[in-house]
Amino acid sequence: MNPNPSIGWGVLMLGLILQTTAFAQANIRLTNAAARNVLSYNYIPANYQAVQVIDHPDSIAQLLQAQISADSLRFFLERLTSFGNRNSGSDTSTATFGIGAARRWAHDLLLGFSRAHDDRLQVGYLEFDLQICSTPRHRNVVAVLPGTDLTAQGFVLIEAHMDSRCAVLCDTSCSAQGADDNGSGCALVLELARVMSAFSYHRNVVFMLTIGEEQGLYGAKAMSDYATLESMPIKAVLNNDVVGGIICGQTSSAPSCPGAGQIDSLNLRLFSFGGFNSTHKQLARYNKLQYKEMLLPHVAVPMTMHIMTPEDRSGRGGDHIPFRQAQFTAMRFTSANEHGNAAVGPGYNDHQHTSADSLGADTDLNGNIDSLWIDFNYLARNTAINGNAASMIALGPETPEFTAALLPGNAAEITLTTQLQYGHYRVGIRTASNDWDSVYTIAGPIDTIYGLPGVQTIIFSVASIDAQGVESLFSYELYQTTTAASEPTVVQLLSNRPNPFDEATQITVVLTTPIAYQAAYIQITDLVGKEIDRLQLDLKVGVNEAAFQHGYHASGVYLYSLVIDDKVYATGKMVMQ
Repeated sequence: MNPNPSIGWGVLMLGLILQTTAFAQANIRLTNAAARNVLSYNYIPANYQAVQVIDHPDSIAQLLQAQISADSLRFFLERLTSFGNRNSGSDTSTATFGIGAARRWAHDLLLGFSRAHDDRLQVGYLEFDLQICSTPRHRNVVAVLPGTDLTAQGFVLIEAHMDSRCAVLCDTSCSAQGADDNGSGCALVLELARVMSAFSYHRNVVFMLTIGEEQGLYGAKAMSDYATLESMPIKAVLNNDVVGGIICGQTSSAPSCPGAGQIDSLNLRLFSFGGFNSTHKQLARYNKLQYKEMLLPHVAVPMTMHIMTPEDRSGRGGDHIPFRQAQFTAMRFTSANEHGNAAVGPGYNDHQHTSADSLGADTDLNGNIDSLWIDFNYLARNTAINGNAASMIALGPETPEFTAALLPGNAAEITLTTQLQYGHYRVGIRTASNDWDSVYTIAGPIDTIYGLPGVQTIIFSVASIDAQGVESLFSYELYQTTTAASEPTVVQLLSNRPNPFDEATQITVVLTTPIAYQAAYIQITDLVGKEIDRLQLDLKVGVNEAAFQHGYHASGVYLYSLVIDDKVYATGKMVMQ
């Protein structure tokens, strides 16, 4: 996670670039030729066939739940923290200290997983040249599990950043164990590589540990650039950053935990970019749906997944962002609670970006850690959620296109226009929140759904279902209004979504035909009319959105009004909680 939320993200990134490099990543290459060929779809799937093929979705979901081990995760994290300092500019020559030793250990561990599963996992480094903390060359650790179907284009990427840091950005000698930020995410990726390399998927699955995240998301940027330059399609990116801690610090980047010392091992935050018609939000919804339908029946401790409004915590960023910027679908998993907001300085006593980000404390001073900061059972549950979602994407069919038409009596006709070969499809219905209100199953290519919510606006999206019952990723979203045809409205101000909301909400304006205007904006006021914020709009035909962030821990009611050329067109009420 990137530092200091007290300054703007653009200013922060510019400052980091000036500190660390004058050039973009160069000479990007994947050291394993077989892995390169697999990602370029220049390989023979039969050469990577498992001796024992495990490819049924139900079997995979249950085996993930059964085989992911809290003990295994702890072993990986203990080894990662043992390297002392994993700063991107730290030592690369010794066998026991620094980023070089850590990534060689991870590389060899992944090779061991490959040997245990018919040598299918292709392990290597993604090398690139860039001056980061006085070090000119860097390496992500990459392992590629070849898919069984060359026609199933787009690989699934499960990632976490391996680098750690202390208060000073390029301090390469401090104790920077980085247990939660982000050893926890690395342990998750390694555990999934261990378990999932026994399974067979239609699509390629890639496990990656990046570097340079703390200095500017550079390792992720190198991979997104490489995939773009080499025309390697990416289906989905699941980024894991701070996924093992359950204790709230004195500080925490909003939207996060309620107060110092609070414990939460039952909730998980899903961050992604955009609002209406965002493929990234659709990916987050898909992850939650797959958990509810595939894993939840088999778990002992249920988890609640929250689809967050913003792309990341306030003023912060992670390795999913370069992929989104390169037009790849991406999202981030993060614990409900964080121990700190990385605003290191006088009075900052939390763990994040300090030497205190360790496995735990030796409270009785006997030389052994007896009070853990990382909850490995919680981390195991988050690992299973990741693995299940990645598995269903890697197994699933192709996403269809469709049209939707509202019918009298709270019904709608859904017409599939592509991917007509599947017998059944899912229809996601969304109204006032970031999540689907309900998901229907229909028979294609034309079917009618009944019992829709009796609200002004409904948002539809669809997915294919294959013969084994696996959904594809969901399609684009279509917005439909229930406004009667006898009452045409050129401009509509819709209810903000979500409402009530966490730390941010999307306010939507729908324009049915072009209009001439000089200035348009959303005005946010309190109940006595005092202006709180003004969100500028560039109105175009279709759906227009503006994001309002009130900051975490705020509560109460605000009004929002659509103002065009100083005329108030409509006003709505938003509830903060």
